[in-house]
Amino acid sequence: MSTTAAVVVYGATGHTGRFVVAELRRHGFATIVSGRDAARLERLAVEWPDVVVRPAAVDDPASLDRALAGAAAVVNCAGPFAVTAGPVVEAALRAGVPYVDVAAEIEANASMFADHAEAARKAGTPVVPAMAFYGGLGDLLVTAALGDWHAADEVHVAYGLSSWHPTPGTREAGQVSHERRGGRRVRFADGALRYHDDEPVEQEWHFPEPLGRRSVLAEFTMADVVTVPSHLSVPAVRTYMTVEAARDLAGQDTPAPRPVDDLGRSDQTFVVDVLVRAGGVERRASARGRDIYAVTAPLAVEAVRRLLDGRTRTTGLASAGAMFDAADFLRALDGQLSVELPDF
Repeated sequence: MSTTAAVVVYGATGHTGRFVVAELRRHGFATIVSGRDAARLERLAVEWPDVVVRPAAVDDPASLDRALAGAAAVVNCAGPFAVTAGPVVEAALRAGVPYVDVAAEIEANASMFADHAEAARKAGTPVVPAMAFYGGLGDLLVTAALGDWHAADEVHVAYGLSSWHPTPGTREAGQVSHERRGGRRVRFADGALRYHDDEPVEQEWHFPEPLGRRSVLAEFTMADVVTVPSHLSVPAVRTYMTVEAARDLAGQDTPAPRPVDDLGRSDQTFVVDVLVRAGGVERRASARGRDIYAVTAPLAVEAVRRLLDGRTRTTGLASAGAMFDAADFLRALDGQLSVELPDF
């Protein structure tokens, strides 16, 4: 099989990586599967004989270079991204190919902007971190809600999950983030990430129907606090999580997602509700769908499609809302997401 214009999926054997491989193949992309475990990659190739296997380890730059040789783009699905993002994006910049990742780790995303923006700008290579349910989707919704505004007084992103059955990768990444913070919590306030020891606060959020009014944990901080302020002038970004989902995540006995359909999706549903205010004017946008891990695949693959055919607004390192036409991007996911945007 030719690998010309193929897309590399690093971390292809993981829960989200498998969804991304399936989505790429559905769109007709030649796909190279990569990661550190050659045996697991070979088993994946038995299931999907048209994929090319190229094992690589993040502590072996030469192996990463071989994995990306001749490819058109790379999607990094391998967490913890505190460990993988730097080496894989550096390999992408050496190869001169677009890089997309699905990192939800706040510190890993902040490090991406701090450590790699200048190199990506000089290379003229697109780099889009957090192109996933957490970070990317919220950023697109916020950007679409703002419309022609480039600033806001307040940004709120509320996650209405019916439940949250975390994958082993989510748990591992969460532990890495917890250790990096020294057990502290984080918020984005007064234009900066700030660490604190405040106790979580429970309040009510009125989601679009049929979810309606639900109890949420305020300042249940997600990657939107990195992606949104990276390109919009906002003094604070606050994110919220339904109490039931937060308890699921905290529970050590909560099982991993269980597939219930032919696509491998779980029965977990979600609503992401965005509220922005500027100068006394309020705007909202929302998206609803099924399975937070599965929906990351169409988000990441749509990003790859647009990067490769030039439907971008900038180059170098940028979040989803800065790189793409947010409203058009979201509407392109019809069938994967049900989106409600302001009618300007």
